[in-house]
Amino acid sequence: MKTFDIPDFYRSSIISPIKEFRRKNDKLKRDFKPTILDFGPVRFMIARHFGFCYGVENAIEIAYKAISENTGKRIFLLSEMIHNPDVNRDLQDRGVQFIMDTKGNQLIAWEELTTDDVIVVPAFGTTVEIQAKLAEIGIDAYQYDTTCPFVEKVWNRAAQIGQKDYTVIVHGKPMHEETRATFSHSKESAPTVVVKNLEQAKRLATYITGESPKEDFYEEFNGQYSENFDPARDLQRIGVVNQTTMLASDTQGIADYLKQVMIQHYQLTVDQVDDRFANTRDTLCYATNDNQDATYALLMHQADLAIVAGGYNSSNTLHIVELCESKLPTYFISSSEKMLDKSVIRHFNLHTKQEVITEDFLSSHRPATILLTCGASCPDAVVEGILTRLLSFFEEVNPVSDVMEQFQ
Repeated sequence: MKTFDIPDFYRSSIISPIKEFRRKNDKLKRDFKPTILDFGPVRFMIARHFGFCYGVENAIEIAYKAISENTGKRIFLLSEMIHNPDVNRDLQDRGVQFIMDTKGNQLIAWEELTTDDVIVVPAFGTTVEIQAKLAEIGIDAYQYDTTCPFVEKVWNRAAQIGQKDYTVIVHGKPMHEETRATFSHSKESAPTVVVKNLEQAKRLATYITGESPKEDFYEEFNGQYSENFDPARDLQRIGVVNQTTMLASDTQGIADYLKQVMIQHYQLTVDQVDDRFANTRDTLCYATNDNQDATYALLMHQADLAIVAGGYNSSNTLHIVELCESKLPTYFISSSEKMLDKSVIRHFNLHTKQEVITEDFLSSHRPATILLTCGASCPDAVVEGILTRLLSFFEEVNPVSDVMEQFQ
């Protein structure tokens, strides 16, 4: 796989060598056992796969290239390049400005842009409408396009099944940048509707079968369907694609459910399934799958708590947190600074969408066992910072150099 030129300050003298060691010894990625770092009074179990994925490293390389090649010019990102506060903060410190926030709200008016400005498209991609707006201004949206190749793969697959007269169902968060972009590109070639979860997919099924009147569809799926969408006409042939950062098992569950609905409603034989339901299994992102599978493997081990690092608006990280907190106490933090001291941690609560403070979060057991992982947009340096901060809370730990000898 291609290697990328990203700033050294995102790397780690602890985490990066571990990743490289595991990669060399498991090139086919079949070993999902966690890496164990035994420091004596505390042991860390680190997920097999985590951190910067191919798409994120590609985006970072292109963004910093845009900065180095355009000294003296104004440089804009359409929105956050990835959902990581450290990366976005560094880009802003270097003068990059954001045109929109993550929800699509305008921060800088289009009228303020000129043909001399440089635009960087974020890893989530962007909509057809915004591409047209940039072209109208005279700006090349493709000069520094960091759109993840696996997001583009979803767009291409949606276009392919749309050309075969299937309607595209997008499993994603309607307001997420990637889902907005995927929806925009999909509707160019096919009727398209977004479903948030299995519950909403089940509601969609009632319009497939005719159990619910189509008039109710427009209110129930307001803002989630393409122009002139007709549920009576457009739900007769369907295919499911996803926002690549969703839980792969959730997307597959939605696809499997809707496939069975089509089979039962139309009384299909095995040979007839493709007439009504498109096979889109190949659109699931490898990095999302690997990170989630590694998390499942991590959770097979006994531990006192889990620490998950990443941006609080990172969809793929949120799903990893969901998996962890279903098994054991889990603390979702953006950096080591959230551990205020050895007994107090400030962490993000998925349910209230706010940071909360927990006291006495570290186990009194010795040795304490901590699961450690992060999302696909989190730098190795952040994970190292969290690990070393946690080490500082324990006495008489084994030296890092001794523990790292196994990865030489």
